[in-house]
Amino acid sequence: MHHGPLRWGVNQNDFCIEGKMIPWQLLDSSPISGDSGILRLYRRGDEFSIRVEGCELMNSRVHGSEDALAELACARFANRPAPKVLIGGLGMGYTVAAALQNLNPQAQVVVAELVPAVVAWNQGPLGPLAGHPLKDSRVLVRAIDVALILKTEQHAYDAVILDVDNGPDGLTRTGNGWLYTRAGLKAIYSALKPGGILTVWSAAADPVFSKLLRQTGFTVEEVTVRARKRKGGSRHMIWLCEQHVTIDKASGSRCKKKI
Repeated sequence: MHHGPLRWGVNQNDFCIEGKMIPWQLLDSSPISGDSGILRLYRRGDEFSIRVEGCELMNSRVHGSEDALAELACARFANRPAPKVLIGGLGMGYTVAAALQNLNPQAQVVVAELVPAVVAWNQGPLGPLAGHPLKDSRVLVRAIDVALILKTEQHAYDAVILDVDNGPDGLTRTGNGWLYTRAGLKAIYSALKPGGILTVWSAAADPVFSKLLRQTGFTVEEVTVRARKRKGGSRHMIWLCEQHVTIDKASGSRCKKKI
């Protein structure tokens, strides 16, 4: 699955609104492809939670860093005429919605989500949260491992946006770890058009991963974002990366750094 990252351990107890206890309601569950875990969707009033094995992956009230993940990427290529973006991980749709808000009408957003139930949830009860981004004609949802796209498509995307598992320190699916290896980053680099952008979400900083990004050929900026934006919340890490591009003096054309 491509899913939202670990925010914090969820409080399993009911909570009180105006003196009334509001319980969490289990709406649906689904196995995680290629793993033994079970993904569960809960609702409590107007709040939604996606959890696995007792850990909260995403909460509908806390999505500031998911918004920023797309906003930071899209700001770097806003002037391109018909940009194509690959988003790994649908989550609750906030990253997709933020990308759409910052892209022109000619853009295409490809969303790779491995768990069909997550797509169904976004087409159903989660849809209104981010304004039904999957109904936008610019969006193409593919029920596929984002790694398979990255391994087979080259020079295809202006940006790759990854909100998969817990970042480099994976939590829910062991297969996701490949994305953060040297081989995975090389595949991402090759999938990007010259000067392409990569943004990666993580629950925490990772100096080793930062170094690996630079060794792959990216220029790297480490951006700390609060979970609730200006309202505070946990601090999350976003790597904002750009392909290192050189100019061929003879032809004037832009060339990728070879990796």
